[in-house]
Amino acid sequence: EVITRDEIELSLANDLSELLRFEAGIDIGRNGGPGQSTSVFLRGTESNHTLVLIDGVRINPGTIGGASIQNIAPEMIERVEIVKGARSALYGTDAIGGVINVITRRSQKAYVEAGVGGGSFGTRSSQISLGGKSKDSEFGISVSLSAADGFPTRTTSDIARGHNNTTINLYGTTNLAGGIVSLRHWEASGLTEYLDFFLSPLDHDFETSSTSLEFSSSFDKKIESRIIISQVADDIAQNQSADFAESSRLSIDWQLSWSSDQHKVAGGLYYVDEEASVCSFGSSFDVTTATSALFIQDQWSAGRHQAFIAARFTNHETFGNETTWNAEYAFELNEKWTLRAGFGRAFRAPDATDRFGWGGDQNLKPELSDETQLSISYNRGNQNSLSLQFYESYISDLIEFNLATFELANIAEAKIRGAELSWNYQRNDFSVRSSIIKQRADNPLDDVRLLRRAEESVTVSIIKNIGQHRIGLSLLASGDREDFGQVNLPGYVLVNLTGQIAIGDNWRLNGRIENLLDRKYETASGFRMQELSGFVELNYAWQ
Repeated sequence: EVITRDEIELSLANDLSELLRFEAGIDIGRNGGPGQSTSVFLRGTESNHTLVLIDGVRINPGTIGGASIQNIAPEMIERVEIVKGARSALYGTDAIGGVINVITRRSQKAYVEAGVGGGSFGTRSSQISLGGKSKDSEFGISVSLSAADGFPTRTTSDIARGHNNTTINLYGTTNLAGGIVSLRHWEASGLTEYLDFFLSPLDHDFETSSTSLEFSSSFDKKIESRIIISQVADDIAQNQSADFAESSRLSIDWQLSWSSDQHKVAGGLYYVDEEASVCSFGSSFDVTTATSALFIQDQWSAGRHQAFIAARFTNHETFGNETTWNAEYAFELNEKWTLRAGFGRAFRAPDATDRFGWGGDQNLKPELSDETQLSISYNRGNQNSLSLQFYESYISDLIEFNLATFELANIAEAKIRGAELSWNYQRNDFSVRSSIIKQRADNPLDDVRLLRRAEESVTVSIIKNIGQHRIGLSLLASGDREDFGQVNLPGYVLVNLTGQIAIGDNWRLNGRIENLLDRKYETASGFRMQELSGFVELNYAWQ
């Protein structure tokens, strides 16, 4: 599934999580307002079972938890690609629930863009982007500034908590020595205010960055080689104590592919050296972990048949070796109907906090997932498509805190069963994306529901073009959820109204009404979400 640049602009979202919440099969758990800690539950899996990439480079921290999607500014995003299901054969650890790949903005010609905005809760933003392209090279730079005074994030406190974020994105590409060399850099830094367990007002500084150098070349138009060297850092520093969490990752990824009439074979080598350093409540560690992997895949097509098979062998410095795989098959019943079946094994390696933090255990095993997917789809060109998917995952050796030993251990399991019905319709001036999800995610050992995941949800996104102007409506109806302390979070309906007014050829006025029905709801127990609010932005674009 793809969230396009047009959809991103119209949404006027403040961060990546606000884009993802209207996507099928994604549950968002957020601890309040702007910049607050946010979790993604993709297809019922855990919050650390979703791999997040920026331009193909993983940004999940090496310390604990998932990627900080609340710090990824939409102004930098060209599109978001979402792949659901086990994908460790291609991407390694963490890709149990799926993969979210954020593609940063590019341009095929010279351009200048700028914008300013503001709205409820003292929200203000500004951004500028410019770039150019010649016969052999292209470059660009974008800077985005956002800040919000926020609102009271806890239901038991009236203290507002704010957030500010400065995001920089750079890229450059040139032809060199018969190949293409690309340099990319993305970083987000700022300050987030929050309330601790005792409702004391605290704040921390954050900085996340990803830098990559890529060299790609082709031989005889059938063989392609790509080498990516990347450096990722994720740092958080508390301002009222000496606590901090820092992680850095240096990786080398080489891929070689070969194409024929029926096959596209690819393989490669992957090596990563990761350092994690944490100080929390007087407990600290500083550890380095090396991981290497070898993978191979083949995409095959012949007539009405298509197949895909992939395998990955991973050597992890701590727990040893793990083999993951994917196998998929599709059969075209006719020009409009297609049957698909997919099977896969994925894993998540214990992170540094699991192994060396408070209650950690260096002997933890990786979490393993076995998944089956079946689907039937109808596609009438690009205008009308319908699909029905069934999926089941069994996750073993889940890591949880053992109250008997006061240590983390591989003592839990998860069984997830679900069905997703999607309908997409598009014509020149009107489009609809809709889905219905029914799923069950629980621990088969005691039949207890997994936390913060709804069993039913409905999403609908409608966009209507009126000449050069546009209007959009997004709806999310989510069922109830269970949370910590046996708290039941009631279901809710969220409706957003968005619009874009064209002012001449270069100016656009964007607006969003958040929570149009003014519903009070929680995605995490005790934390408020935005009530009725509004935001506007004026943009200028030239190219």
